[in-house]
Amino acid sequence: MEKFEKCEICPRKCKVNRSVTPGFCHELFDIKIAKIIENFQWEEPCFNSEGKGVLAIFFSGCNLGCDYCQNHEISRGGVGKTYFVDQFVSLIESAQERNAAIDLITPTHFSAALVEAFKKINKKVPVIWNTSGYETVENVRHISEFVDIFLTDFKYADDTLGQEFSACTNYFSAALPAIKEMCLLKEDKFLGDFMLQGVVIRHLVLPGYVQNSLKVLDEIKENFPERKISIMSQFLPNGKGKLKRKITPIEYKAVLTHAEKLGLENGYIQDFESSDRCFVPNFD
Repeated sequence: MEKFEKCEICPRKCKVNRSVTPGFCHELFDIKIAKIIENFQWEEPCFNSEGKGVLAIFFSGCNLGCDYCQNHEISRGGVGKTYFVDQFVSLIESAQERNAAIDLITPTHFSAALVEAFKKINKKVPVIWNTSGYETVENVRHISEFVDIFLTDFKYADDTLGQEFSACTNYFSAALPAIKEMCLLKEDKFLGDFMLQGVVIRHLVLPGYVQNSLKVLDEIKENFPERKISIMSQFLPNGKGKLKRKITPIEYKAVLTHAEKLGLENGYIQDFESSDRCFVPNFD
């Protein structure tokens, strides 16, 4: 419990005693789940197998706090059901064989409890760590004991936009070494087209910030040229953040053209039409 008496799990290092008080993430130590979707098939194609999608587990709270978050109903914390470690173990063991993989969505702030849980789980399918990328190298190493696949965002190419949109001063400074560690720890392994182990790097294009996207792609080319990438067009204004519109076709084309110029062809390009409310889970 030492970490939670002075929490330093994520790069924010807010040092809150999360055994009694929620951290910046809005959550205590114990796992809280906002929604569970079986056979969820809206992740990248390499996570679906023989008609099966993933067991998508949406956790409550978030250590990042992006003002444009499409899951803001749950990322601000306090939503859902608390699962103690043994309850979470039962959840996974009862459902994993009906799904191609276990998709842990925004799990960083529950890392210690999840490590405890997976020590007790007879794992039969890959575990996906679906993260904002705002991780410490230490935590990446810690969770790699049970994580097979890192599905990580790479949001910003410098620390300025993290400060503007995600309430942190060091997103890029933390994410770049964290993703490097993910790539060091997890070699890509496939069974046919299905990913068993590895890293997929996502980037969401933001309206009005094409230059940021181009710089992120430059960083990927320099540091992770062989890894799968996923370029996403699905930005949708949430009515709360500073960004009030979707991206335009011209903006998206500029980003895709730059990826092609850099030779980043290993991965996925989201359809431009993906910025639609129907692709956002219902958290009621």
